[in-house]
Amino acid sequence: MANSKYDMRIVFLGPPGAGKGTQAEVVCKHFTLEHISSGDLLRSVVKSNSPMSEKIREFMDKGLLVPDEIVVEIVAQEIKKDRKGFVLDGFPRNLTQAEFLDNSLSPLNICLDRILNFVTSPQKIIERLSGRRICPKCQAIYHIKNMPPSREGICDKCAGPLLQRNDDKEKTIRERLKVYSQLSEPLIEYYREKEILCDVDGDLDVDALFEIIKRLLENPAISDYSD
Repeated sequence: MANSKYDMRIVFLGPPGAGKGTQAEVVCKHFTLEHISSGDLLRSVVKSNSPMSEKIREFMDKGLLVPDEIVVEIVAQEIKKDRKGFVLDGFPRNLTQAEFLDNSLSPLNICLDRILNFVTSPQKIIERLSGRRICPKCQAIYHIKNMPPSREGICDKCAGPLLQRNDDKEKTIRERLKVYSQLSEPLIEYYREKEILCDVDGDLDVDALFEIIKRLLENPAISDYSD
């Protein structure tokens, strides 16, 4: 049963493939929180054909990162929608975004309550991401080990051919992890100094990790999942 009494503002940090999105869905359902994903928000804005969508599309079409100030503004606007409890999934991604976010939340008298840092081994991340397959026709996602289709290489929903994205290939994954590590070190230290960050084991399966996260969120005094 969901616990609506909890009113928390949480951030999930971690590399791609750490399981943040999956845990965000489970945690939000249990605690009746809003799941806010910066990637989903950007894709939604691009589809809106607004003036902002044109700016974002220009960066994406050139393979460039959307500027920090634009990303933070979009996330801040989402938070302002009379929303009390939420999980920010994979955002902020760097120290600049964290500082922008603090400056955006301060006038709203909103403070982040807990930062959970998903510490995940490269081997586990490569296993998760390299096994992912996507249907280009209907965008359904599968995993060759954890969630395989009924017929190998064929989408269950539309019978389209399943493909591996270029950024899910091992060489690219290792490069993504390298970039993430460089960007995340000062970000993690920033939140650790605020004494609101806690490391969790992203190698665990979904149910085991959720039990740890639930305990941490239900007991704010706990500073580490091994306490």
